[in-house]
This record gives sequence, structure tokens and C-alpha cells, in this order.
Amino acid sequence: MSRRELREQIFKLLFRVEFNGKEEIDEQCEMFLCDDENVTEDKDIAYIHEKFYKIMEHLTEIDEEINERAKGWTTGRMGKVDLAIIRLAVYEIRYDDTVPTGVAINEAVELAKTYGQDGSAGFVNGVLAKFADN
Repeated sequence: MSRRELREQIFKLLFRVEFNGKEEIDEQCEMFLCDDENVTEDKDIAYIHEKFYKIMEHLTEIDEEINERAKGWTTGRMGKVDLAIIRLAVYEIRYDDTVPTGVAINEAVELAKTYGQDGSAGFVNGVLAKFADN
């Protein structure tokens, strides 16, 4: 899979976080990764699994930063799709040195265009622009 496709799969897995308790995350991850429609190659499964759990380790800090920077918005008020996309991009900006900030933002905007509502791409871009400055 390409990096874009891997990122999309991680986004889909992160989206599940909003609908399941923490005690169910391992099971949700396993079910997602075992579904051949999502991922088929072992190296891709390993990449998605590793990055997903790294994001989960930092989720509290990521959400705090989003809440601080998204003026007039909190993670609780954001659409679930937009939130999953923003969380992934913030992780890449803050914790993944292999992804340049511009790439993280551009990829997030593309995901928002595909999966979000009207206006999601602009919203995601606006929130993430606050992270590009620092």
C-alpha cells in the first residue's frame, strides 16, 4: 500500500475510537486488521498497528493541543470524521519525524474532502494551520 492508503486505513481505525470504549480498542483493532477488505499484507498490518497504538498513547496530549488551538471548538463539539483526521495529522506533525508538516496537513485535507462534509476540508485546514506555526 502507498503511504496515502496506509494513512487512510489508520484514519478509519481512529474513527472507531469515538464509538467504542477503551476496553474495546484492542478488539476493534484486531477486527479491522483481520478484515481482508482493509489490509492484506503483513508489513502494512504491522505499520498500521504500530502507528495506531502510538497515536493512542498520545491521544490525551493530542486532544489537549487541539482544544487549546481550535478557537471556539473543542474535540467534543467537532464532527467525528473531522476529529479523527485532525488527530492523525496532529500526531504526524508533533510526533512523527518522517512526515513533513505540510504533507500531514495536505493529506488531512484530502481525507476531509473524501470523508467529511461540505466545509470539512476548510475546517481541518484551519485547525491544522495553527499547528504549522509552531
